[in-house]
Amino acid sequence: MIITKTPYRISFFGGGSDYPSWYNENEGKVISTTIDKHLYISCRYLPNFFNHKYRIAWSKIEETKKISQIKHNAVRAILKYLNCKKGLEIHYDGDLPARSGMGSSSCFVVGLLKAIYELENKKVNENFLAKKSIFLEQKIMKEIVGSQDQVAASFGGFNKIIFKKDSFRIKKIKNRNLSKLNDNLLLIYTGIRRTAQFVANTYVHRLKKDRKNDLEKIISFVKDAEKILQSNQLDDFGELLNESWYYKRKLSNRITNNKINELYDLSLKNGATGGKLLGAGGGGFMLLYVKKNNQRKFLKKMKNIIEIPFKFSNNGTETILKR
Repeated sequence: MIITKTPYRISFFGGGSDYPSWYNENEGKVISTTIDKHLYISCRYLPNFFNHKYRIAWSKIEETKKISQIKHNAVRAILKYLNCKKGLEIHYDGDLPARSGMGSSSCFVVGLLKAIYELENKKVNENFLAKKSIFLEQKIMKEIVGSQDQVAASFGGFNKIIFKKDSFRIKKIKNRNLSKLNDNLLLIYTGIRRTAQFVANTYVHRLKKDRKNDLEKIISFVKDAEKILQSNQLDDFGELLNESWYYKRKLSNRITNNKINELYDLSLKNGATGGKLLGAGGGGFMLLYVKKNNQRKFLKKMKNIIEIPFKFSNNGTETILKR
């Protein structure tokens, strides 16, 4: 049996430029970090005395004789692509809900790939996992997804990721301000679950045309964020998040809605200096910059919200059990 542990991620700046429709012709840049919340996948060979050959446990339990009968899109595509002929049992568990902007779909692909390769005693590195996951989601599964989540889940850490045609490069960001930044951030669950590619589909094909100027502005915030992280003016990070969120909302009317706007405006009124929805938009988790010494007062005013404590993490996907 193999159990893999894959981190969720928070994307700060540059989101949208990690779609191949953009970076195959222009340079893409993002700043993101993995956090101490994880997705777990267990995988084992299934003995042949069962009536089924494949058993998949996620929000439902599937027992099938053929890969083609599996309803879970990612599992079906990966097992078919890897030509898995032996019976398998796969279980999925996550610290956070799916379809919430934390990169869970790519985490799943990365974690399952690593589990299957480990089960077959094949050694693969982070670069291989990231590229293979991007290929599977975008080319095999035909999902409308970017490429930053697969890289973040595979490598882990607080990074600037630069995308060019058929390639990416990682710059690790390490300085004394990251711990302080972590202390000044709050993660709020909006309660709205959505499919990322449904939201992304409303603006991805327009990035090179009528949304080009907006995306170029969003990308420019990556450089600004790097400067802030190296300075003693860390509170400017919150204001930069606010400005970036303004431009992100211009990409599509599906990125936000009245409920999200009301929550965000109320957050600013009660002490947040900036924030954004994570992922493609439409719901899920909202990241807010609230000074640490103001957070207790802020949370007292923001009644009935769900706040998820978190810490930045440095580890990418890893095997935590092999037997």
